[in-house]
Amino acid sequence: MASPHLPFLSFPKTPPPPPPLASPNPLTLHSPLALPSRPRATPAAAPTPDAAGAGPAAPTRGDRFLGRQLATETAARVLAPDDAERRRRRKEKRRALARKPSGLASCYGCGAPLQTAEDAAPGYVDPATYDLKKRHHQLRIVLCGRCKLLSHGHMVTAVGGHGGYPGGKQFVSAEELREKLSYLRHEKALIVKLVDIVDFNGSFLARVRDFAGANPIILVITKVDLLPRDTDLNCIGDWVVESVVKKKLNVLSVHLTSSKSLVGITGVISEIQQEKKGSANVGKSAFISALLRTMAYKDPVAAAAQKYKPIQSAVPGTTLGPIEIEAFLGGGKLYDTPGVHLHHRQAAVIHADDLPSLAPQSRLKGRCFPANDTDVELSGNSLFWAGLVRIDVVKAPPRTRLTFYGPKKLKVNVVPTTEADEFYKTEVGVTLTPPTGTERAEGWAGLQGVRELKIKYEELDRPACDIAISGLGWISVEPLGVRSNSADSNGEEEYDDGELHLIVHVPKPVEVFVRPPLPVGKAASQWYRYQELTEEEEELRPKWHY
Repeated sequence: MASPHLPFLSFPKTPPPPPPLASPNPLTLHSPLALPSRPRATPAAAPTPDAAGAGPAAPTRGDRFLGRQLATETAARVLAPDDAERRRRRKEKRRALARKPSGLASCYGCGAPLQTAEDAAPGYVDPATYDLKKRHHQLRIVLCGRCKLLSHGHMVTAVGGHGGYPGGKQFVSAEELREKLSYLRHEKALIVKLVDIVDFNGSFLARVRDFAGANPIILVITKVDLLPRDTDLNCIGDWVVESVVKKKLNVLSVHLTSSKSLVGITGVISEIQQEKKGSANVGKSAFISALLRTMAYKDPVAAAAQKYKPIQSAVPGTTLGPIEIEAFLGGGKLYDTPGVHLHHRQAAVIHADDLPSLAPQSRLKGRCFPANDTDVELSGNSLFWAGLVRIDVVKAPPRTRLTFYGPKKLKVNVVPTTEADEFYKTEVGVTLTPPTGTERAEGWAGLQGVRELKIKYEELDRPACDIAISGLGWISVEPLGVRSNSADSNGEEEYDDGELHLIVHVPKPVEVFVRPPLPVGKAASQWYRYQELTEEEEELRPKWHY
């Protein structure tokens, strides 16, 4: 018997009509016992790979593996710089945090780790004293031998290298002090940065962001009590804020203070407590002492901290490590950190015993040259500021006056430029001091740094600029500083081409800055001009307090 034709098992190219079934017992398609019919497959012209990569032309497993490898390598090449930068930052952060002060016992005066090995080095304590204090858990109130000498007026330096001070023992380099502070940028903290108003440019660390990171900064201007009498502090505050804005620093506020008279200290305390989250020898330890003294009236914790406060000294580099101070009743700690030693200041090049001569002890008083119209003219003369600065006046318009602001102990001498070289050789260490004494003068490197300045007079009714000598003071350039006895002269026609040409000599690597004039003295309030600001600029601008 012939088998029935099953159409779903046949795949002809052209489907023929179904043939008649001839069978003794046929099964019709409409019979309930018939097999189910299925639709015929539609033939494809050519096999193509589908979404899953099937078909003869589909990539093999090896091709797909190679493709994935190539894609991974390409992505790695594109992302490699970013990955390398992230790895570098993580490594830098780990390295910086490793320098974070540990729980080692340190001298409460300078922050140096306590040690009993080298008696002349910072942090040295007599072994018997160390063992006794350790046994009674009193190492936090131990003062090292160097700090005891400093407290009695001895000049014991401890910083070597750039920013080191000749004439004293040198145990710590300026680079090491910078590294000790590098961990701060990775910590959540409130940075209180102190700047000496007498040496504003020299003590203002330009790369403060390297230490502060994204942390907020309170800028404290110290020693405002040394400014000349009748100085309008409104002008000073605006001048400082304008300088800060130009440096593009994220400063919360500016405070004008005096650690000696305690002026402005209360405002700093209020802001620190509200937020509650420093350059060498600008008065950090003195400021902290004033801070604790003011806080002690209301805070018993600050009152107790006064007994063991950081040592104050005229020697830059007194503080050698972060000093932790329990200063707040509600919790939180205050740290006195080492100053960042700036090698471009005068204190970095003179002998340790001459350092006190650079620190003004009373209000500054300007010394003018020439003093009047009968005095010697500036052109063709050289002015010596102690043995540390020489100014050759190549050309000076009539009535130009230079006013020196700095320590009273440093004298100004005027000699003809033609005799200046010989005068300096014979008088340095004698009348031109510091350096003091013939012995120090023989080892003195001299004034090797030279900077040529050409100052154009744009306005005659105000100083043209200041010439700031890092670590010493500044010189105000006044176009009409000398009064004229001529009743017909108003000074305008004398300055058709007014330009001051100077050559400034300083020790290497001391820096010379030309800046907008600092508004000091009674007359400054008349010529100083406040910036005209929009409401938005005024809102974003840091506020200053006094």
